[in-house]
Amino acid sequence: MTNSSEGRERKTFGKPAPKRGGKNFDTRDKYERGSLKYGRRPSGGDDRNEDKARSFVQKRRLNKIDKDVHKDTIRLNKYIANSGICSRREADELITQGLVEVNGVVVTEMGYQVQKTDKVIFDGQGITPEKPVYVLLNKPKGYISTTKDDKARKTVMDLVANASPYRLFPVGRLDRSTTGVILLTNDGHMTKKLTHPSFDAKKIYHVTLDKKLTHEDMKLIAEGIRLDEGVAVVDQISFIEGKPKNEIGIEIHIGWNRVIRRIFQRLGYEVEALDRVMFAGMTKKNIKRGHWRILTELEVNNLKML
Repeated sequence: MTNSSEGRERKTFGKPAPKRGGKNFDTRDKYERGSLKYGRRPSGGDDRNEDKARSFVQKRRLNKIDKDVHKDTIRLNKYIANSGICSRREADELITQGLVEVNGVVVTEMGYQVQKTDKVIFDGQGITPEKPVYVLLNKPKGYISTTKDDKARKTVMDLVANASPYRLFPVGRLDRSTTGVILLTNDGHMTKKLTHPSFDAKKIYHVTLDKKLTHEDMKLIAEGIRLDEGVAVVDQISFIEGKPKNEIGIEIHIGWNRVIRRIFQRLGYEVEALDRVMFAGMTKKNIKRGHWRILTELEVNNLKML
């Protein structure tokens, strides 16, 4: 979904919808676009072949990362590129311009090899040779979105322990009872970008309430519910096509703690189940609950261009 300016028609799942509080989420083209109707693909040889191909690609990506980790030295241009600053070709230009220091000495030599323990400075800032890794997880219930927990509870890190030789961090948080898509990465710049309020990362949730939501209360939510932090702005809210009236689709961009649960609680509803089906354009397609996959280069580039 793209941001809509005032007066421009909002785009929803397959057909135009009112700016606030439309009656139904259209779920016909849903799965790929972060929609809210979950259908099973028919089993067969094609699916098995796709699964094998997907598994092969995942292993190949992990092997490339693992090889980089265990090398004693690395070319300076690759070191810079792995830090996420630029491409290798652009790194060569930075080196020839004398903009890179290794252990306090300016290096202009092409093909210069550096140790992993060397201190590399670009533009006055230290950089690291870690290749950015982006892991998309379909979080199950009962896991918390932190790197460690003093109470020894299960964390999302337990689920992605074999995803990368580097230390990963969750981008944003899902509370212990919330399921769905969450991104983990070692790219600090991307994490800061996706979690900063000005970025307006779009999130779509499938909400199951303890009772049917009235049209009056849906209208109130669409207009904005006042919470402790201010008015909680909801981009879209609708009933889900083909589902009972206690199942709601809601799209937001604010990242306040437990904001969706608190919105409904303010009107006397309890959220029995909360599932995030889309985050910043990424969905759970082809990821079973509790499983993960590495983002493709195209997906990473899409995130960078958002």
